[in-house]
Amino acid sequence: MGWPAAPATGDRCPVTDTAVAPRAGTGLRGLPRPFWFLWAGTLVNRIGLSVQPFLLLYLTTARDLSAPRAGLVLTALGAGASCSQILGGALTDRVGRRRVLVGGLLASAGSLALLGLARGMPALLAAAVLVGVCADLYRPAASALVADLVSPERRTLAYSLLFWAINLGFAIAGVLAGWLATHGYGLVFALDAGTCAVFALIVWRGVPADPPRLTQSDESVPASAGYGTALRDPLLVALCVLTLLQSTVYMQGYVTLPLVMADDGLSPRTYGTVIALNGLGIVLLQPLLLRWLTRQDRLVVLAAASVLIGIGYGCTAFADTGPEYAATVLVWTVGEIGTGGAGMAIIADLAPPGARGRYQGLFGTMFGAAALTAPLVGTTVLTGLGEPALWGGCVALGLVVAVGMLALAPGVRARRRVLEAG
Repeated sequence: MGWPAAPATGDRCPVTDTAVAPRAGTGLRGLPRPFWFLWAGTLVNRIGLSVQPFLLLYLTTARDLSAPRAGLVLTALGAGASCSQILGGALTDRVGRRRVLVGGLLASAGSLALLGLARGMPALLAAAVLVGVCADLYRPAASALVADLVSPERRTLAYSLLFWAINLGFAIAGVLAGWLATHGYGLVFALDAGTCAVFALIVWRGVPADPPRLTQSDESVPASAGYGTALRDPLLVALCVLTLLQSTVYMQGYVTLPLVMADDGLSPRTYGTVIALNGLGIVLLQPLLLRWLTRQDRLVVLAAASVLIGIGYGCTAFADTGPEYAATVLVWTVGEIGTGGAGMAIIADLAPPGARGRYQGLFGTMFGAAALTAPLVGTTVLTGLGEPALWGGCVALGLVVAVGMLALAPGVRARRRVLEAG
């Protein structure tokens, strides 16, 4: 079983054994010290996220693979990644948060080292699968840990801060990894593996050990139940489906948008500049919007975010120049900011304490699944029906998701009241 649910005001946190801050307000000072270790480790880890963005270049240059063979290695990595969070969620509830965080990050560091040393297709394929499996093992544990540590009213704030750290770190990583790659890809692999190990050390030193496991008879949802409990939860399943649809729309910025911009005669450099506004917008705008976002109903925020994402892509139908495309990216970037913390906070509201890892693992898997659905759906619609159908479909799907999120709101609120009372 996972750690006990977040205690009520005036209680003591079962993880840190310190008094829980009052529930009113959304200030940063209300977040416990172990959370800030997790935040710092996340930032360090994302600054070192350098291998995957440069993997295709590495394989085709340093390893002299043809484009199809390099693509096969990337497919192997994606296949491994498809089960990473599912496995991580199950392990989180079975063996504990800190153990999975530390073990998963060290496994990720080791797998990256193996990929950097691999020679020949069989070794590269095996190492790529291992990298994919290990890459996100820690993420359900991190999400469950936040739910354990942070009172319900502050969870959106906490998850949003982690989302911001991820984007800030990734922005730095692109520049740093590009510089290191010019001096040898070995440095790129060393950076990625090293920051995983540093994150593991930060967790080991800053996050308390998991408390003794409760007896099987005391567990609200035993880990041995697997994902059956999660898959039988209609609220969770509905939210996961809606998230998959929302993410399928969102990822068109990385699938069909570059194709459409190329058709308009714009260069890859222009696309790179335009899409960079997404990360820059998150880093600059989220701190300005954070206080307001944390005060709103989470499902209302997700519904509004879906509408903005859909409208942003819908406006792409009217864009022809770089600045016009940039304006559309900023619209759906604001929508993405709305999804940054609300989704995982809602999952924390839904999950029984003993199944928080599995709930977060299943939810996180939807983003990986969108990496498969977005290219399939987007390119099929674009080539078969044209741009108006693609961008109009994004608007329609955004509205459908928004209506679905609002329809779930009463059930999610009721579940939250039950779990808090229990």
